Amino acid sequence: MDNFIQIDIYTSSEAIDGITGALVERGITGFVIQDSADFEDFLADKNANWDYVDDSLMGLKTVEPHVTVYVHDNAQGLEMLASIKELVNGYSQSNADGFYGNIRLELANVKEEDWANNWKQYYKPFRVGKSLIVKPSWENVEAGENDKILEIDPASTFGTGQHYTTKMVMETLEDVVKSGDRVLDLGCGSGILTIAAMLFGAKEATICDIFENAVKTASENIESNGFTNFKAHCGNIIEDKKLRAEIGGGYDVICANIVADVIIAMSPLFESFPKPGGKLIVSGIIDERVEEVKSALSQNGWKALSEKNEDGWNCILLSRD
Repeated sequence: MDNFIQIDIYTSSEAIDGITGALVERGITGFVIQDSADFEDFLADKNANWDYVDDSLMGLKTVEPHVTVYVHDNAQGLEMLASIKELVNGYSQSNADGFYGNIRLELANVKEEDWANNWKQYYKPFRVGKSLIVKPSWENVEAGENDKILEIDPASTFGTGQHYTTKMVMETLEDVVKSGDRVLDLGCGSGILTIAAMLFGAKEATICDIFENAVKTASENIESNGFTNFKAHCGNIIEDKKLRAEIGGGYDVICANIVADVIIAMSPLFESFPKPGGKLIVSGIIDERVEEVKSALSQNGWKALSEKNEDGWNCILLSRD
């Protein structure tokens, strides 16, 4: 029988719709909402005919608003948990006005301190594409003559290579990165895509993420794989013109493994980053949003060269030529 991890995201009543929408963007379509505002709405319904309210509904009267999500207690589920943690951390960092209430994440079926240990039973070396082997530090592998070893340990940042979105980008990078290329990784997460690109021959990279923890973790992971020729930025390129100027242009390959809404918002900005003939790889797009993303990119001069789809997720390779 499958085991599940219960994730409770505590927030305000006003923020629930936005949070559930963000969860759907991450491929989570099943969740339970408990909100005291629902009880107040029920009482205020003048057209309701009732003379008994069961205990479960009465319990809503004092409940702290929260969204409950269940993920499998396996490699894919733990990767999804990392993505949800990033999401909640982002809300917490932007909560100066208190809109998100006492925003926090609690795990019901696994202790936080046990999370890293849970990875060890699931996270084994695995192959991606033709030559890449992804492994955690505690595992040894026998590499072939042409194999490239990418070592990365699970942390609180999304990107161990096991999720379809990350895996498809790495496969695409193997096909397009050439020796000496400059790579830009937007929404770098753990830094795994930058490491893969440099293993495939890229000579330098720039990484950027809106989360400080992601930039720190990515930088550490890149360096632990033996690469130092990279620049790291923290910030939101959609809102920060100065940051975009610092990142600059002339990149051979740009990666954006994020979500549909962010890719769409970035679509008018991508053109400032590539050199002539440069490639753009976008991923993290669920089936329901892929045509919308392609339309936004097309309107901004990008043409799809190839597409990958796995288990409801999409990765697109594009060029402006």
